[in-house]
Order: sequence, then C-alpha cells, then structure tokens
Amino acid sequence: MKLLYFARLRESLGTSAEEVVLPGSVTDIRSLMDWLSARGGQWQQEFSGNRPLRAAINQALANESATVQNEDEVAFFPPVTGG
Repeated sequence: MKLLYFARLRESLGTSAEEVVLPGSVTDIRSLMDWLSARGGQWQQEFSGNRPLRAAINQALANESATVQNEDEVAFFPPVTGG
C-alpha cells in the first residue's frame, strides 16, 4: 500500500509518503489509523483519533469504515476550511 501524508502530517511525521505491507488485522481506515498510531511518538499523536483527519482511498474521500487493501493508495490530511 502506498500511504501519502499531507500538510501538518508531512511536517509532524517527517515524510510525505511510504510503502507498507498491511498486516491481516488492517481492513479499513480506522484499523489502519490504529496500526499507524501503534508506532508511538508523533504517529500516536496524529493517528490516535484526538486530532481531526480525513482520508482518501485511490483519490476518493473515505470514512473510517471504508475497506482498504494492499493495492490501494491512501492519503491522510487534516480537514480544510475555507471561505
């Protein structure tokens, strides 16, 4: 799976992208976020659910229950507000 990190995530995590192989326990966006949070440190701070995040799977917005697969590209980014 290709993971992309934008805005504050890129700054906080020190990377804009990575390739990972998901364990069998990761089946949706929420479990992916939990898996990333388990890395600890800044990963836990960003993915524990205490800070608002949006996700997109293959460039389509997705909610936390959306299914993910190793072939997907998943992007994480903070919500954007505008006028």
